[in-house]
Amino acid sequence: MKTIVINTGTEILLGDVLNSHLSFIAREILPLGLRVDRQLAVPDGEAIRDALSESSGQAEIIFVTGGLGPTTDDLTREITAEFLGLELQHDAAVMAAITARAARRGFRLTDRTERQARVPRGATVLPNENGSAPGLYIAAKATGKKSPHLFLLPGPPRELKLMFTASVLPLLRKIVHRESVVDRRTYRIAGMGESLVEEAIGERLLGINGLELGYCARPGEVDLRIIGEPAALAQADAIIREGLGASIFSSDGGILEEVVVKLLTERKQTLAVAESCTGGFLAHRITNVPGASAVFLAGYVTYSNDAKEGMLGVDPRLIASDGAVSERVAKVMAEGARQKADAAFALATTGIAGPGGGTDEKPVGTVFIALATADGAPTQVRGFRFPDDRPTFKELTTQAALEMLRRSLLA
Repeated sequence: MKTIVINTGTEILLGDVLNSHLSFIAREILPLGLRVDRQLAVPDGEAIRDALSESSGQAEIIFVTGGLGPTTDDLTREITAEFLGLELQHDAAVMAAITARAARRGFRLTDRTERQARVPRGATVLPNENGSAPGLYIAAKATGKKSPHLFLLPGPPRELKLMFTASVLPLLRKIVHRESVVDRRTYRIAGMGESLVEEAIGERLLGINGLELGYCARPGEVDLRIIGEPAALAQADAIIREGLGASIFSSDGGILEEVVVKLLTERKQTLAVAESCTGGFLAHRITNVPGASAVFLAGYVTYSNDAKEGMLGVDPRLIASDGAVSERVAKVMAEGARQKADAAFALATTGIAGPGGGTDEKPVGTVFIALATADGAPTQVRGFRFPDDRPTFKELTTQAALEMLRRSLLA
């Protein structure tokens, strides 16, 4: 069944809001044997009617996101009803739910709130547990003429996702009638470019019948995606794991910091970090992971030389001789952070993010990452070159640091 996603909202086209709906919907419907065949992003207003007109003859299922709220620019409900020739009717149950939610949260309802309780004749209301505007499902035969199955969904992702899982997927299963045997897997690989990943396993994967293959490069990692039936996936999995081995840090969609926190938790070991060039971003990534408090003890942002000396015990003579961005300073930073926090591991970063500050010997993008451990092993220090913009430099540096720790934990 052909499927189209229409994302409405001028804010999307202005770049004010990131459109995350497509990736979520595409992932959720794949196990049902559905693929998004086309996606349109349109501004509020008459463009919604044009998108519906253009898409209705091309798809059996259409998802429309956004434009269900109470304000004057929320027009999806009205335009869709008019396009399909369906009368909008006041739904007392929907209005009661909106009123009850407002009372619980202490919100005052405006005169325009009632718009959210208008339901096209014959439509099914999809409850919204995280917002006031309900979603709507209009079955293909509701209009009495040939039309697609239409799902009108709220714009805020936290509202759409819960509604989709709780209400839309059960309806889709009835429409599709059976689950698909096709599935997808994504392997996340650290420390290799996508051309090296393809060189390692790509040729052998292309020989598997019915396997769809794709690569997606991200800062410091590559996503390898395979889609196919169970036999093809199993054959591909064996090739991928043989060819890439420990470079795979996740095959279930987990991100690197989640993997590291999980490994530390399983081993009941702790971590501290000392950051200069990354400015706290390494600690930020780690503490974004639920449960990180069980393993993360402390983060020291020692951006200045005085902070490195005072907080981590770096000898000023070492900074004078080697420079703050050096192998030996990174080593002392990691060891100082580990000892001060009494942690099992400590990571340290020191580098030149740019755009200024580089030299012939240490150009912009130079960074040293150190890993100190409590088991008596020598402190590891590695040098890298990441000559990118400052945000990407920080992403790449923290990715390399987390990968150093992951490899150490696995060893």
